[in-house]
Amino acid sequence: MIRALIAAALLSIALPVTPVLAEEFTLASEDISEGGTLDNSFVFQGFGCEGGNISPQLSWSGAPEGTKSFAVTAYDPDAPTGSGWWHWSVLNLPADAVALPRGASPEGALPDGAIELSNDYGAAGFGGACPPPGEVHRYIFTVYALGVDSLPVDASASNALAGFMTRANALASDSITAVYRR
Repeated sequence: MIRALIAAALLSIALPVTPVLAEEFTLASEDISEGGTLDNSFVFQGFGCEGGNISPQLSWSGAPEGTKSFAVTAYDPDAPTGSGWWHWSVLNLPADAVALPRGASPEGALPDGAIELSNDYGAAGFGGACPPPGEVHRYIFTVYALGVDSLPVDASASNALAGFMTRANALASDSITAVYRR
């Protein structure tokens, strides 16, 4: 009996164990890349900058089980404000959304029910890169998979409140950080 238990134990140790892993939640883009420089299309038009001021194409895959909606943000942590600069916050994207096309903002190509908050330029929607002259800033584009159908905020919410609600309900997130020098 002991010999059989030892043999069974050795057999179980010798067998490889292959865990079943969930697909990784991943953000991708046809327009921006990790560490890459933003194209002029994604630069603000105003504040001394002359760009196209359109949002880049973004797509995501591998949302975790239980995902009921998504949120997308674009944030510059290097802005000389003490609190960074919010370039874009899109909330309440439906669970079946897997991408935003290039120019979704300001062209209004967002799914029904999605809302855009005011960016730190003071306008609803995407506001492109525009660092002070001579500075290189990072622009962090993030998608969040959320465990709620919608966040309990409306388009007048601050980005800080939306960020708190987003992170409190996030199941997963992924980011692409691009740079721009003016």
